[in-house]
Amino acid sequence: MARGIVVTSLVDAVVEDLRTLVVTGELAPGTPLTELDVATRYDVARASARAAIERLTSDNVLVRANHKTARVVELGPDDVRDIYRTRTYLESEVLRRLAARRLVPDAARTANAEIAALWAAGSYAVVEPDMRFHTSLIDALGSSRTSAVYHSLAFEVKLCMAQLQGRQRLSPAIIVAEHARLLELIGAGDADGAAAMLDEHLARARELLAASLGGEAGPEASLPSSALPRD
Repeated sequence: MARGIVVTSLVDAVVEDLRTLVVTGELAPGTPLTELDVATRYDVARASARAAIERLTSDNVLVRANHKTARVVELGPDDVRDIYRTRTYLESEVLRRLAARRLVPDAARTANAEIAALWAAGSYAVVEPDMRFHTSLIDALGSSRTSAVYHSLAFEVKLCMAQLQGRQRLSPAIIVAEHARLLELIGAGDADGAAAMLDEHLARARELLAASLGGEAGPEASLPSSALPRD
């Protein structure tokens, strides 16, 4: 009897498109997604649709309890805080090591320049270059395992950032200024300063997002940015 197989490249394409729809909000949190939905949307076999749903479930893009229909993940304030604190632990140590080498990746400068250009055009759609800024710092360490661990958080981080920036709660002007300050501190070899700037940068976003999802914002949400000039 012939064995049935699923074409991996097709499943990959479906998975990536569904990820994009979730991040952009076209598939809202809590939206049910069945094999028939996916098969119909992409005109693929049910086996391919099933494989895509299983992949997305294992990556925490979808959630499914007790064999019920998979649904788009819904993040709450506690989820956001856990995700951002995990980011902070990992990124802080990486920045310290980059500062010890005074290593500032060109990719980070490029990504921040893109955010500045988008903001100059009046756009808040900076999730992709913002994530690329942070990822380039992690990747600059040159550790494939560290990068893999960080990339495993990437979807949830992007989802958090999209929800926050979609509400226009955090100005890209602050993002650009704090990114620039981070790179300046790394280049100066100031490991403690870079770690402190990162903590401020992520804590503000964390608490603003937690509040936008129904939680109570911590004091970090309203602190002025130390990277911006004072009047």
